[in-house]
Amino acid sequence: MHPRPVTSAAAAAMFHIALYEPEIPPNTGNIARLCAATHTGLHIVGAAGFRLDDRAVRRAGLDYWDEVNVAKHIDMSDLYNALPGSRFIYFTTKSKTPYTDWRFKDGDCLVFGPETRGLPVDLLAANADSAVTIPMSNPSVRSLNLATSAGIALYEAIRQISS
Repeated sequence: MHPRPVTSAAAAAMFHIALYEPEIPPNTGNIARLCAATHTGLHIVGAAGFRLDDRAVRRAGLDYWDEVNVAKHIDMSDLYNALPGSRFIYFTTKSKTPYTDWRFKDGDCLVFGPETRGLPVDLLAANADSAVTIPMSNPSVRSLNLATSAGIALYEAIRQISS
């Protein structure tokens, strides 16, 4: 599997998911399958902690990779340039705003950070007005799994615009 450039069809996708420096291959594979099932563009930003053709990524995505429009971006600026009409929503445990309070729109890009450290503090500070969280009732749990978070967020966004 080789990342493809963002096509006009991908840029017009209902939603986009951006993974900033993902680290765990099966999470990316599961998110790719989620993107295939929902016609959501998948964007890998920065250096991934694995190769996109890694066996674990392919296995988690099963045989749906041909259904995923994947784009690779050098950095966040490259992502912003590729999706000029999109709003970017940053998912983090450091926000107080629940993701359900955000009003999603067609073309939004849901941005997630690496599994072990989340999005960079400076990126979150620069975008505090569009940073949201998935609330967790147990304070002993630091965060949810990346693929779980992406699924929760994407289906809320789909629910909102489908209502």
